[in-house]
Amino acid sequence: MSLSIAEAISEGAAKLAEAGVHDARREAATLLAHAIDRDRTYVITHNDELLTEQQIESFRAFIIRRAAREPLQYITGHQEFFRLDFEVTPDVLIPRPETELIVEVALELLKDVSAPTIADIGTGSGCIAISLLHELSDSRALATDISAAALQVAQRNAERHGVTDRLTLVESDCFSRLDPSVRFSLIASNPPYVADDELASLQPEVRDYEPRSALVCGRNRLAIIRRLLIESPQFLRASGDFVFEIGFGQCDAVQKLIDPKRWKLLEIRKDLQGIARTIVLEKK
Repeated sequence: MSLSIAEAISEGAAKLAEAGVHDARREAATLLAHAIDRDRTYVITHNDELLTEQQIESFRAFIIRRAAREPLQYITGHQEFFRLDFEVTPDVLIPRPETELIVEVALELLKDVSAPTIADIGTGSGCIAISLLHELSDSRALATDISAAALQVAQRNAERHGVTDRLTLVESDCFSRLDPSVRFSLIASNPPYVADDELASLQPEVRDYEPRSALVCGRNRLAIIRRLLIESPQFLRASGDFVFEIGFGQCDAVQKLIDPKRWKLLEIRKDLQGIARTIVLEKK
């Protein structure tokens, strides 16, 4: 049976909509573009083109996976972040637009710093550290993750964007395997901030597919943030900065954890939905 690009998209969109996938038609078009190894522009401008049997089979397999609520990014293997294309796998958290705030803030803080050194704690795909290295040609970064598999993804992304010579990857639980004498200009982190008992309430794409170690931090959702607030000063230069992401509704509780003897609160930046998302601190 022959099937055109337009017909395939309509078929896929109907199945995705039935499965409760938001923006089903756009996602169906993206999956079709992936199946035929073309971009979305090609798909849009070639509605009447007939697909091969192999292309139809691949597309329908992708639709089945997405209808099971597997994230689109794990099917295509890619996610854009801060204008760069990153490889993503189920070993890493999918980079999100709100996390770009960390990069934006860090660039503002480091704009007048010569040869800045950056630590990215819990790097996952490497999106934060690699984006900063891409923007700051004289910078160097060290990125840690507790997952060796995640670090392999970060390494491939570093190679993709040509920053391997300025990035050191370390398998480490936060700062545990870092040289205690090292000092950074800035520390960035998108830490786990979901409690065990909150996991069930998350969207199935997140709950069932994204790596639990990057999402969940035990019974206390602020446990890792508290630890970073305590340990980060040792690894910062004088007046160095700590920039990190928090979850919805966590702002007040996080502020109570900030020791005014150690930290000066510079800013609480909100995301596009007006949610307090990024905490910006300066070491006293």
